[in-house]
Amino acid sequence: MVSSREGRLRAQLDRERLLDIELRLARFRRAAFVVLAAALVISGPQLGWWWLIPLGVAGLAFAVADHFLQRSEHPARWAAAGWAISPVMIAVSVALTGAADSPAVSWFALPAATLATRFERHGVIAGVAYICLLMVGTTLGIEPGTVADDPTTLAFPFGLVIAVAILSGAVAGSDREHRREAMLDQLTGLLNRTALTQRLAELEQGAARNPNPTPVGLLLCDLDHFKSINDRHGHSTGDSVLRDVGYALRNSLRAFDPVYRIGGEEFAVLLVGADQDASAEVAERLRAAALRCSREGMPVTLSVGVAAVPALGSKPDHDFAALFEDADAALYVAKERGRNQVATAGPTADEATVDGEPLLVAGAEGARSL
Repeated sequence: MVSSREGRLRAQLDRERLLDIELRLARFRRAAFVVLAAALVISGPQLGWWWLIPLGVAGLAFAVADHFLQRSEHPARWAAAGWAISPVMIAVSVALTGAADSPAVSWFALPAATLATRFERHGVIAGVAYICLLMVGTTLGIEPGTVADDPTTLAFPFGLVIAVAILSGAVAGSDREHRREAMLDQLTGLLNRTALTQRLAELEQGAARNPNPTPVGLLLCDLDHFKSINDRHGHSTGDSVLRDVGYALRNSLRAFDPVYRIGGEEFAVLLVGADQDASAEVAERLRAAALRCSREGMPVTLSVGVAAVPALGSKPDHDFAALFEDADAALYVAKERGRNQVATAGPTADEATVDGEPLLVAGAEGARSL
C-alpha cells in the first residue's frame, strides 16, 4: 500500500512540476526563438533565408503542444512531442547546409539543455540518445569522409550535447528535490497549500490564453470532530487517521486529480474539467471513502463544501479567492446541517430548493445538498 501511495504522489507531483515548468519555459522559449531568428536573418546573405522555415515549424510544434498540454491527462506526451520536433528541424538544417561542415551542428545542444527540466532520468537518457542519433545521421551518415578526416567535427558537438545534458540534469535534480520538500505535506505525503496556490495561479494564467473555457471545481473537505479523536485516542491515532483518510481520498480519484492537505484536518481537491454537478458527485464519493476509514468505537466522517466556476480567471469573480470563499461557505453549511454530508455553493444549490429550504437527498450514511 505504501509503495502504491508513494508512486501515485510522486507521479502527481511530477505532473504538477511539468505543467509549471512548461508554463515558465514558454515565455523564455519565445525569446530564444527570436534570438535564433535574428541570427538567421543576419546570416541570410551567406546561408540563405530558408533556414527560417525549420525554425518556424519548431515554434509551431511547441505552440500546438502547449495548447493541448495543460488540459491533457498525459501532459508528458505532449511535452515530449513538442520537444522532439526541434532536434528534427536542426537535423534538416544541418543536412542541407553542409552536413558535417554545417555551422548548425552545435545547435543540437539547445534541445539537450531543457531535457532534464521536463523529464526524469530515463527520459533524459532517451532524449540524449535521440539527439545523438540525429547528429550522427546528418554528419557521419552524409559525409563519412569529412568526419574521418576531421573527427572534431562530430566529437566536439557530441561532447557538448552530453555535457549540457549532464549539467542541466544536476540543476534540475536539485530543483526537483527542493520542490518535493516544499510542496509535500510531511505527515500524509499529500500536496500542501503552497502547491494548491501555485497550481491555481497556473490555471488562471492558462485560462487567460485559452479561448475554450474549462470548468474548474474545488472541494474543501473537513474531518468531523477530529479534535475529539485526538483528545480521546491520542495524537498518534489522530495522525494515523489523517494518513488513512489522505490515502482513501487519493485512491478514490483519477491519477491526475490532486489532493491537498491545507490545514490540520482539512483537505482540498482540485477538479479541472468538472462542473458543479460533477464536482458534487466526486465529493459524495470522497465522503463515503472517508467513512470507510472508521475504526471500532471511532467513526470517521467528512463534511465537504463544493464550488465550481466555468473557467478559472475568466472573470473577476472567477478567481482563486472567490472559488475558495464559495467552497468554504458551502463547507460551513455542511457542518451546520449536521456534518457527514456534501453541500454545494452557487446556482445548483440555489435552484434546488423547496419553499426556500435546501433540498436534501438522503445518502447511504448522510445527506447530500444539491
